Amino acid sequence: MFEKILVANRGEIAVRIIRACKELRVSTVAVYSDADRSSLHVSMADEAFHIGPPAPGESYLVMEKIIDAAKRSRAEAIHPGYGFLSENAAFAGMCESEGIVFIGPTAQSIRLMGDKITARKIALKAKVPLVPGTDGAVTDVEAGGAAKKIGYPVMIKASAGGGGKGMRLVRKAKEFSAALGMARSEAHGAFGDDSVYIEKYIERPRHIEIQVIGDSHGKVLHLFERECSIQRRHQKVIEEAPSGFISAKTRKQMGEMALRLAKAVKYRGAGTVEFIMDQKENFYFLEMNTRVQVEHPVTEMVTGLDIVKWMIRTAAGQKLPFKQSDIKMNGHSIECRIYAEVPEQNFMPAPGRVEYIRAPSGPGIRNDSSVYSGFEVTPHYDPMISKLIVWAGDRTEAIDKMRAALDEYIVLGVKTNIGFLTRLFKEAEFGRAEIDTGYIERHPELLKAQLADLEPALAAAALGMRNATREVEEPAAQTRSNWKSFARRLAVSRSQAL
Repeated sequence: MFEKILVANRGEIAVRIIRACKELRVSTVAVYSDADRSSLHVSMADEAFHIGPPAPGESYLVMEKIIDAAKRSRAEAIHPGYGFLSENAAFAGMCESEGIVFIGPTAQSIRLMGDKITARKIALKAKVPLVPGTDGAVTDVEAGGAAKKIGYPVMIKASAGGGGKGMRLVRKAKEFSAALGMARSEAHGAFGDDSVYIEKYIERPRHIEIQVIGDSHGKVLHLFERECSIQRRHQKVIEEAPSGFISAKTRKQMGEMALRLAKAVKYRGAGTVEFIMDQKENFYFLEMNTRVQVEHPVTEMVTGLDIVKWMIRTAAGQKLPFKQSDIKMNGHSIECRIYAEVPEQNFMPAPGRVEYIRAPSGPGIRNDSSVYSGFEVTPHYDPMISKLIVWAGDRTEAIDKMRAALDEYIVLGVKTNIGFLTRLFKEAEFGRAEIDTGYIERHPELLKAQLADLEPALAAAALGMRNATREVEEPAAQTRSNWKSFARRLAVSRSQAL
């Protein structure tokens, strides 16, 4: 086992990794930008190194700064978390050349699966089902013909990216040329590569992913599926395990396909094989994420396996001590992402100071977060406040538990999506698992704030009155100042429902 690991990330995933390291009795090193000097992951780590200004391009994405911090701290390994450098083959290769263990797949595996066109070719060779589409990147001239041959509607997709960047849905031939130009422009801006490919669009698709984990001794296992169909702007909002839709037969087939692909690239560490599924349970390979996923906790909750710890153990050379038949699922788990954002304004980020936060707790409730009262949600990074995860005996119970947990969640000072999530979990269609990636767009009523959203404000009022009774001995000016501050917080909370 390693003696010291550098965590090349921030926020809740850095906290998650540091906690896993502590349980493994491994020392940790944090890195931080100017904006993260007071962040939780910095105070939790055994050592911390400043790496630059807030902008990721000047701090968390500068490979040389991360490597330098690892060398100065004498860390034996680097855990990249997700985002930033986690799927950067060049960074994984740099770690290897510097004698530092990259906690994740090899640079070669990342390189092979990081390019969507190459990944499709590997999947085709491994006999994993693919959505009808072009075999590789296409020129402008080829693209139009390919779209016509495949048949509308089609998706234009960036070859080198993800997260919805460089992606356009085209339903009619007359819309294709303009959409192609926009997709190329966005792809170039996001990834420095404007190459795209064309793929058949699946109507009302579901997004199902299979969690895999492998060691450096040739063993690769899957930890079953997660359903991630509830998305906004092609980004996941709610994830659950297992899926409330697929049959046991389909689950088995998807697991086998995921293993074929992972074994084809000699996969080590944690990763996911992503599939798109139609309403008849036909599934097709979408992409592979060569890192730990934001939604990994739901898999941990139903399997009892700590994915982050096993990433560290396998990177240290340990063998996976169990076989596929040993892995079972128990109950149902759901995760929702709590964001500082404004759902009714196309989920626009809403950075600011979190004046007060109270997360729910209790049996079967987990809250992965790095945010605390007084924390500043900056515009430089993803505005996630936390990942709220619940576990129960079945899906219905899990939904009820999540609804109750959201009712307890209080965040003052910034606008959040808690009201939106509460409404979504009350939807009858969601309760019946009748969902797909276009669910939110089909339910615009979810974006309309309701009177129930005032509950956090009412709780804040009660909190303010309680605190005021403790201030009777303070100077009058100080008391007035405290009440003015509270009034501002209450106004922000009320504005979430107006």
